[in-house]
Amino acid sequence: MSSDYAKQLGAKLRAIRTQQGLSLHGVEEKSQGRWKAVVVGSYERGDRAVTVQRLAELADFYGVPVQELLPGGTPNGAAEPPPRLVLDLERLSQVPSDKAGPLQRYAATIQSQRGDYNGKVLSIRQDDLRTLAVIYDQSPSVLTEQLISWGVLNPEARRAVDTTPGA
Repeated sequence: MSSDYAKQLGAKLRAIRTQQGLSLHGVEEKSQGRWKAVVVGSYERGDRAVTVQRLAELADFYGVPVQELLPGGTPNGAAEPPPRLVLDLERLSQVPSDKAGPLQRYAATIQSQRGDYNGKVLSIRQDDLRTLAVIYDQSPSVLTEQLISWGVLNPEARRAVDTTPGA
């Protein structure tokens, strides 16, 4: 396994683990010692190769499809990726439905299609944000500001909108 690929795979593993609110030691505890913190950490750093079998088992442990852990082919792999658009579903549930109803329904649909990983956060694509902007009859940047003000979207999302063509 190439060093770059191992590091990208490790970054995906770390992203899923942190999305689920787990520390390395939390993984070890939750798995009752099946997954040692030091081993998972070495996978995440790209210091240790992971077999296909172990990767499938780790995906099962996290409750995600294996392809979620595999690095995707990004056109400009060396460039810094745009920030992830992550909805805080717990905060979203606190926003009055007369304001957030369309977003709540859209998020529920995505969760249903994906089989949802944890119910606390939901990653969306820039295309999803553009679709939501049409639903809310706003530009993506105005909608992003609204979602940030509700506490549903991290302020870092502004950079993603700035890099979105046609935003």
